[in-house]
Amino acid sequence: MSQEKEPTNIDGMNGLERSLKRVGDVVGAMFLLIVLSPVFLYIYIRQRMSASGPVIYSQERIGKGGKPFKIYKFRTMVVDAEKDGVPQLEQEDDPRLTEFGKTLRRHHLDELPQIWNVLKGDMSFVGYRPERQFFIDKIMEKNPDYKLLYLSAPGVTSQATIENGYTDTLEKMLKRLDMDLDYLRNRSLWLDAKIILKTVFNI
Repeated sequence: MSQEKEPTNIDGMNGLERSLKRVGDVVGAMFLLIVLSPVFLYIYIRQRMSASGPVIYSQERIGKGGKPFKIYKFRTMVVDAEKDGVPQLEQEDDPRLTEFGKTLRRHHLDELPQIWNVLKGDMSFVGYRPERQFFIDKIMEKNPDYKLLYLSAPGVTSQATIENGYTDTLEKMLKRLDMDLDYLRNRSLWLDAKIILKTVFNI
């Protein structure tokens, strides 16, 4: 009995579009790092004045090809947010948030350091949100198609992020997966541009 093969044409972009997408990511990331440098400086100063601990924190996530990488964010939670060592889902009004962290989270400014991830090639501006292996394992118990996302790079924003909000439950994660797979099948440079514009207006 022959095994069913995974689809190889699930990606809506061809090779040229993927190359242009990467060029756009690099140019856009360099531009934003320069233009937003005063914002980075302001957030750094406010963080140092309002809370103890590091301003930026990194966390291992799983990206393209199923390979782990370090994602960067401005810290919005107390230092010992997961002191018991068990990964916890973030919530929109999480009690572990610092006062300034709430402001950063409300305006999605905590995600700004991921521009560096885009420049490095770990991420793209548009793509599925990368998860920790702990939660990926739980998702794949329900829907093993999650592995199809590994065909592309994760993103800073996505249609699922805009419409599905914070994924504070497994049900929301599964709904987000369906939306991410739909994006992968139908993605194009034009669709990416529309998602970026929607994200800007959302912020």
